[in-house]
Amino acid sequence: MTVALRYAARSDVGLVRSNNQDSAYAGPHLLMVADGMGGHAGGDVASSVAVATFAPLDDESHGPDDALDELEGALEEAREEIKARSGAEPDLAGMGTTVTAILRAGNKLAMVHLGDSRGYLLRDGVLTQVTTDHTFVQHLVDIGRITPQEAEHHPQRSVVMRVLGDFESDLTPDLSVREARAGDRWLLCSDGLSGFVSGQTIETTMRELTDLDSCADRLVQLALRGGGGDNVTVVLADVIELDDVADGDAPGTAPQVVGAAATTRNDPTVAADGPAARAAELAQAAARAQRAGLAAGGRPATDDEDDDPAGAPATVGAGGAGDGPSSDVDGDDADDTESARPGGRSRRGRAAVAGVAALALLVAVLGGGYAWTRTQYFVGVHQGEVVIFRGVPEALGPVALSDVVDRTGVPVEDIASQYVRDRVFQTIHADDRAAARRLVDEIVLLDDQAPGDQAPDADDPTTAPTADPSATADPGTTRPTGTTSPGTTATAPATTGADG
Repeated sequence: MTVALRYAARSDVGLVRSNNQDSAYAGPHLLMVADGMGGHAGGDVASSVAVATFAPLDDESHGPDDALDELEGALEEAREEIKARSGAEPDLAGMGTTVTAILRAGNKLAMVHLGDSRGYLLRDGVLTQVTTDHTFVQHLVDIGRITPQEAEHHPQRSVVMRVLGDFESDLTPDLSVREARAGDRWLLCSDGLSGFVSGQTIETTMRELTDLDSCADRLVQLALRGGGGDNVTVVLADVIELDDVADGDAPGTAPQVVGAAATTRNDPTVAADGPAARAAELAQAAARAQRAGLAAGGRPATDDEDDDPAGAPATVGAGGAGDGPSSDVDGDDADDTESARPGGRSRRGRAAVAGVAALALLVAVLGGGYAWTRTQYFVGVHQGEVVIFRGVPEALGPVALSDVVDRTGVPVEDIASQYVRDRVFQTIHADDRAAARRLVDEIVLLDDQAPGDQAPDADDPTTAPTADPSATADPGTTRPTGTTSPGTTATAPATTGADG
C-alpha cells in the first residue's frame, strides 16, 4: 500500500487582533501549525522562524526510524534561532510559539507537539483529539484535581506550561508515531479554532464536508462567527491510497504556507457574517472614512487637491482682482479667498462630504458594534498597573474602544516572570468580568509559585482535552523526548509549580 496526503491550509487574522501571529505549513510530507506569543513584534517572528526551520523536512529522505529524531532536531534548531533573534533584537525578548507538526515517512506519521495548538484525527466518522494540551488546567485534569468538563470553563485554562521560546526551560515535547491509514482525515489547528468552536461542531463539519478546501474554509468561518477573538489557523489533510486515485486526480505537491510566515500575512479577515464580523467591519470602515476626511481637509494635500492653476491669484477680495490683500479685519478673507480660488469650493465640499460620511459611519459603529464591544473583557496594563478592561484592545483614531473597569493594585513590574509580563502587556482575553478577575488572581498565584517559562495564552480554549488514541491504536509508539525506550508517555508538564 502506498499512501499520500491531500492537504489544505488556511489562516485568518480574526476580528480582534491587529496582526496574525499564527504560521502554518502544509506539504506532501509535512503538516505544521505554530501559534506565536510575545506581543505584536514577537509572536509572528517566533512562529515564522519555527515554520522556516521545519520546512526543509518536507521531502522523501526520512525513514520511519529516524523521523522522530528529525523532528526533535528541527525543534532544537528553531529554539536556537529564536534565541539568537531575541538576543540580536531586544524588542523581541520573551517571544515564543507552540509547535504541532506531523512528518510523513512512508506509511508512518511522526508527530511532535508542544503547547496548546491541537491535533485531531477523524477516523471512521469519529473525531479524537490526539494531542494533550500543555496547559495548567490539563495538568490538573491529569492529576485528578478537576474533571475534563470542569476544565472547559476553568479560569486557568489559558495558562500554557510548555512553549518553544527564547527563555531557559526544560523543552519536553510529546513525540509519537502512528500509522497513516487511508481514509483518515487529520486536523492541526491553533486555539483560535478550538477555543471558539466546540469539538462536536468540528467533528460534524469534518465528517460532512468531504471537499478538503471547503471544509477548511468552513472551519475558519465557524471560528470567526464564534467571535474571532484570536488568529485562527487550520491545516487539514486526507490520507489517500494512491492506487485508488483516478488518473488526473493525484494530490498536489506544492507546499502551502499561511499566516505570519506567508507573503499574505497582512491580508484582512475573510469573515463573512455575524455580529462580531459586522462590528469589526463597521469599525474599520469608520477608521478609513476618518482618514479620508482628514486627507480631504487638505493637510497635507493629496493628488486630487492639487488642482490650483499655476497662475491663480493669491487673494481676490471685494475690490476685485489685482487690488491686493483685503482689509477685512474679521479674518473672513481666508474663507472668501478659499471660495473664490479655482477648485477651492469643490475641495471644501469634498471635505464636508467626507466629514459627514465619517460621522455617519461612526454613528453606525456606536449603534451596531459598540454594544458588542461592551460584552468583551480583557486583562491588560494601565499606568503601570494590571487592570481589567471592558471592550476590545483597539481604537478608532483617538477614540479607545475599551475602558478600565477594575483596578487590581498589582504593579506589572512586580510580576517576576518576564514572559508573564509580556503576555499581560499584549492583553489576555476573558469570557466575562468575573473570569477576568479570576485570571488576575491566577496570574499572580502562578507567578509566585512557578518558574518564568509558563504564560497565559492569548485566548481560552473551550473544548476539554481528551486522551491520546495512540495509547490504544498504536501501543508502544509514544515516547517523551530524552528517553531511549519507547512505550512510555510523558503526562506531567515540564513546569508544575502551580498545583492549584
